[in-house]
Amino acid sequence: MSLTLHIDAARWRGHLDSVVTGFPGLVPVVKGTGYGFGHALLATEAVRLGADILAVGTYEELATVRGVFPGDLLVLTPLRPFDQAVEDPQVIHTVSRVVDLQTLADGPGRPRVVVELLTSMRRHGVTTEDLPIVAKLLEGVTCEGFALHLPLSSAGAHGPEVASWIRTLQDAELPLRRLFVSHLTAEELSALRSTHADLEIRSRIGTKLWLSDRSAYDARAHVLDVHPVRRGDRFGYRQRRVPGEGHLVVASGGTAHGVALEAPSHVADLRTRAKVLAASGLEAAGRALSPFTVAGQRRWFAEPPHMQVSVLFLPASVAPPEVGTELAVNVGMAMTTFDRVVFD
Repeated sequence: MSLTLHIDAARWRGHLDSVVTGFPGLVPVVKGTGYGFGHALLATEAVRLGADILAVGTYEELATVRGVFPGDLLVLTPLRPFDQAVEDPQVIHTVSRVVDLQTLADGPGRPRVVVELLTSMRRHGVTTEDLPIVAKLLEGVTCEGFALHLPLSSAGAHGPEVASWIRTLQDAELPLRRLFVSHLTAEELSALRSTHADLEIRSRIGTKLWLSDRSAYDARAHVLDVHPVRRGDRFGYRQRRVPGEGHLVVASGGTAHGVALEAPSHVADLRTRAKVLAASGLEAAGRALSPFTVAGQRRWFAEPPHMQVSVLFLPASVAPPEVGTELAVNVGMAMTTFDRVVFD
């Protein structure tokens, strides 16, 4: 039994190559679940792409790529006092507070750092008021560059914010030689590089690199058991009653894999709000649509998914699949851990 990620190797790698062409010098990002593919696999692909820096999310994730990726390892989550910041010449720390930069500057050696700047995201970053202190503290570390984590936005919206920070850093006479950026379009990146030819601008890219060609990979689950049932039959942990005649289909993939887990919806319009309200109403009534597809349609959960399997209800009008059949599963890659990854 397994929840399996199938990858069309030629198509997927062709997509990766096209992104690298559009964003020369990009820094691949590998974090969380490894975008569903796993950290080690993506680190291997980053080597194939010729990357010299690989970005991970946390210090704990370093162990998943160290030994696979020979280049520099950039930790994206800013350093905090409670982090286990290992002394490793391969590792580049991100700092977003003066106090943390002070700790590194006062410590042994010359740790490698990237200074994150506060953008309109307003998540992490030093402010313009911090820059005079930052300039002094950089004398005690090795500054590998500055970073701008920008929000998702319409094309062309980030250029002014990036340009403003570049001017600010130059006016403060900080050692601005390399700038890491996120969520810029290829056109924005090209324009900034043309205007600032003496500045190395590197895009950090995760989702666009690994996930944006959805036709290059798909998730599938094995059918483990099929049980005929009649209306009113009891089943499962809570001994619910079957809503009608049909079949219970037991499929691989449960909460341990991330099946049926989802982030809060981004409600941008009335139509989206109506969909969210409708789904919430059905769930309150004990009905939840599963991500599993049988006979061309997504089917209802018979009960909440278990840790490693899910139980679906299939009405009598639909011929049940045989044990061993693979079902398509619509999962959020960033929240899913697969049992197997197969290159087709």
